[in-house]
Formats: sequence, C-alpha cells, structure tokens
Amino acid sequence: MKILRVALGQINTIVGDIKGNSAKIIGYIKAAKALQTDIIVFPELAVSGYPPEDLLLRLKFIQECNKELKGIVSATDGIIAIVGLPLLEKKNVFNSAAVIHNKKILGFYKKIHLPNYGVFDEMRYFKPGDTATVISLSQNFRIGINICEDIWHPDWPLRGQCALGRARLIINISSSPYFAQKLSLRQNLLSLRAKENRAFVFYCNLVGGQDELVFDGASMAFSPSGKLIARARQFKEDLLIVDLDSSCPDLKNSKTSGKFDAENRIRNIKVPFQARNKTIPVFRRIEKASAPLEEIYSALVLGLKDYCYKNSFKRVVLGLSGGIDSALVAAIAVDALGRENCFALSMPSMYSSKGTKSDAKQIAQNLGIKSWVIPINSIYKKYLEVLKPVFADKKRDIAEENIQARIRGNILMAFSNKFGSLVVTTGNKSELSVGYCTLYGDTVGGFALIKDVPKTLVYRLSKYRNELSRGKLFPETVFKRPPSAELKKNQKDQDSLPAYSILDEIIDAYIENDKAVSEMVKNGINRNIAGRVVSMIDNSEYKRRQYAVGVKITPKAFGRDRRMPITNRFSE
Repeated sequence: MKILRVALGQINTIVGDIKGNSAKIIGYIKAAKALQTDIIVFPELAVSGYPPEDLLLRLKFIQECNKELKGIVSATDGIIAIVGLPLLEKKNVFNSAAVIHNKKILGFYKKIHLPNYGVFDEMRYFKPGDTATVISLSQNFRIGINICEDIWHPDWPLRGQCALGRARLIINISSSPYFAQKLSLRQNLLSLRAKENRAFVFYCNLVGGQDELVFDGASMAFSPSGKLIARARQFKEDLLIVDLDSSCPDLKNSKTSGKFDAENRIRNIKVPFQARNKTIPVFRRIEKASAPLEEIYSALVLGLKDYCYKNSFKRVVLGLSGGIDSALVAAIAVDALGRENCFALSMPSMYSSKGTKSDAKQIAQNLGIKSWVIPINSIYKKYLEVLKPVFADKKRDIAEENIQARIRGNILMAFSNKFGSLVVTTGNKSELSVGYCTLYGDTVGGFALIKDVPKTLVYRLSKYRNELSRGKLFPETVFKRPPSAELKKNQKDQDSLPAYSILDEIIDAYIENDKAVSEMVKNGINRNIAGRVVSMIDNSEYKRRQYAVGVKITPKAFGRDRRMPITNRFSE
C-alpha cells in the first residue's frame, strides 16, 4: 500500500525572529524527513511570527522573510513543505503559503478571506488573493491549500478546490487565537467541512503566547465522514503525523458541488512526487482535550511563560495580599516560571487583617517562593502628614484609600527596577470592567495576567489549582473570606459592588454579548443594578486604556477585541 505521510508542524514562533523561526522550521523538516514524511505543513505566517501587526508596513521586514525562505527551500530535498509567510508581489503584501518541493518553490497560495473583526486587522496589511490553489501529485492525488479564515467560509475557496479542483485532502494552515472552549467550536466546523466536501481536512495551528494572545495548537485531522482521526497536544509544540492511503479512488465522481462566480479561479500546481512504501511505522494519535478549567489554566500559564521568555524577563514579582486574586496569580507564576523565579511582597497597612497577613505568609510558604513583608503604615502616615494642609477641612474619602494602593505600586516598581523583575498585576476582569481599581496603584505592572478572568472564574480556577495540590496550596480562609481591598476599616467589595455572581452576569451580558439593560431585565436582572453597573463600565474606559496587557481567555477581551472611545457621551 502506498502511504502518503503528512506531518503537521505545530510550532511556537516569535514575532520578528525571522531567523529563529526559519531555523525551527528547518529543524522540523529534518525531523519529518527522518520519519519518511512526504508533506510537512507549518502554521500561518510561521516565518514572520503571528500577528506581526505594523511590522508588515516595513519593506525590510517583508524582504527578510522572503530572504530566509531560501534557507527553508534548501532543506526540502525529498519532501513537500507548505510554509506560511508574508509575500511581497508588485508592491502588494499577501498572507501566503509557499509550496516547496526538492529545493524549489513551486508556487504560492494567497489567503482570500481576510478577517477584520475582534483581534484581527488583516485588511490593514494584506491584499486578498483571488485564486484557489490545488496541488496535484503524480498519482493524481489532489490537495487543496487554504489559510485560517478561508475554511470558515463554506463555498470559496474550499468548495471550489473540491468541486472544481477535485481535491481529496484540504490542508488549512492557521494561527487561531485561543479563547475558552474554542477547540470545540473549531472541531465542529472542521468536521462539517470534511463532510460537506467528502474530503480529508487537515488543520495545522500555531501554539504559544504573543502579547495578550495565546495560541493553543491542537492541530487536527478529519476523515471525509467528519470523524476526528488525529489531534496534536494543546498548548505545546508537536509534530503530528498522519498516514493516508494514496491509492484510494479519485473524486471524479464526487457529488461535491457549488455555485461559483466567473472570476473564481483554480490554480493547479503539479508536483512530480510519488508516495512510497514506509518502513518506519507511525502510530496515529488523538491527544486528549483538556477539561474546561484545565484548558483556561494552561492558557494563562503559557501566556505568562511566553511573555516573559520572548521579552527576556527571567523573574516576576507580585503583591501578595492574602486574597484570592493574588493567590491564583502567584500559583500560575510558579507553574509558568518555577518557584525560584517568583517573588512576592506583602505590604500590610493598619487596615490589613490578621487573617490576610497570615494567609499571605502561608501561601508564599506553600508555593516555596521568596517573600518579604514591607509594612506601609509609616509611609502612609507621612503622606497624610504632608497632605494635611492641602486636605484640611475635607472629609476622609477615596483619596486616602487610593494613597495606600499607590504606595504599594511604588514599592513593587522599586523592586522591579532593583532586581530586574517583571511586576505582574493581580486585578481581575470584574474589577477592571467597573473601574474598581486604583490607577497607578493596584493597576501598576507590566503584565496583567488575569485581566480577562472574571471574579467568579478566579474562584473556580483557584479551587481547581488547589485540588491539584490535594487542597494544601491555599488556606481555606482564602475561599471563605469576603473579598476586600482592605483600604479602610471593615471594608468589603460588596459595599461598592453587587455580589460578584450578579456583577459577572451583567458584565457577560453587556461586554461579551452587547446586551442592553432592557434585555438584561427580561432575563431577571434588577434594572437599577444593571443600569448602575453599565454606567460604571462606560465610565471606566480611561482606566482600561492604561492597563497592562494580559492573557485573552474570553471571546471579547478588553483591548484588541473591544475598542471603545474614552470620550463618549452615548449612554443607555
């Protein structure tokens, strides 16, 4: 039996590290050849890294990508490689896939559908292609190539590649950013495309962290019946190899059809390639998909790990208050970077309870991280003394509360400067949504790890992580104690906010699903509470705009996904 062996090179690239990305691609090509692979596939824009954003506006950047492609080409003797890169052609830049065989570039496929929503901004950089590409192997086995967004559109180019180009295998190279449970969404779509077109569908995805985005990998292969036949690991680099019987009948009599416009074109790239008998066996594998909480936790770990590694930060520091948010952030940091690279500062004031102080100490000990206790009482009193003439005859209010948070932010940044540690903030999405945070205080930091994690999910993730340590990581009081910023006597978050279960429901409705207050009321939410929360969200955009980047784990994260004007008088 003649076997066509296909490898999906699920790699972790670094934006702008063109030489390093190319060297990694060459290394994977060599590994695939050692396993008698016929075709190896790499993710979208693998040479440049994804997303390169405004680097694509620099001619030198595009030229360097195309220059490094020559080194990749030289490594392709005896193998077909499909490699994603930005292509410059007649002053236009295309999101392309190079088809390479035996040290020759046989052609390029140019991405047709350019996404321009959410985190995507491809129309800013690329010109769309207009031709669907089909690779014809010597034994009349045809392969359709497309890129990421192309496969989300049912007709062109996918249906054309199968109906007009008679492709039996569709290869989609992708850099699809993660959000919670997106794997299931992708899997259902790819299965449907395979069934609709009666073709194998192979999907190669990027893995790794890039600023606020995380790419979860999980490259997959589906049979013409829509059955999942192979899946790579999530959140880790992988080389997924799938064997196909290349002697199966061609799809000349397939019922796959579609309506196509006159300008829809098919380009046929002929590759003088014959599948060979394989002496090295490869076992097809379907890696287990992560459970929901495990998946989100893994994304947060990878996001922090890659942000530090790719930006040359070796250590991190955070404020450890004894509350649930900082406890979770500390645990993720240890899992991402190792306990020896994580530091914590406990900065109690006169309003810090014995419970939070002891819990902060216990959490640091349980995690095995070095920590310091730096009381801020004397500094705070000095501030009040200096400001007394200015604040005379004014009632104590939020100004005195926020001074404490800003003192802590200053101390964290001093530690960062002195020891070269990245400050990781501990604020969550619920607080950030309604502005329940102090600008230049608890918002201080270079990376906001859980800025897209709602408070109720913080609790669930913390319990998940605690269970992994058999309940010995976080004291039980961390879960039971009512949340508090501890900036005044007997303060509780619920003095200023609705219960987090209600708050998160409103945030999800308004931010994730663009629901109006009237629609929330129909779903049983109190009108006054919903209106107040929506107003708080609208009035806090200026804070969010100044917040550090952090890992995206929801479909609509602040920043790239949701871009609201700061100056805005529209109100519901």
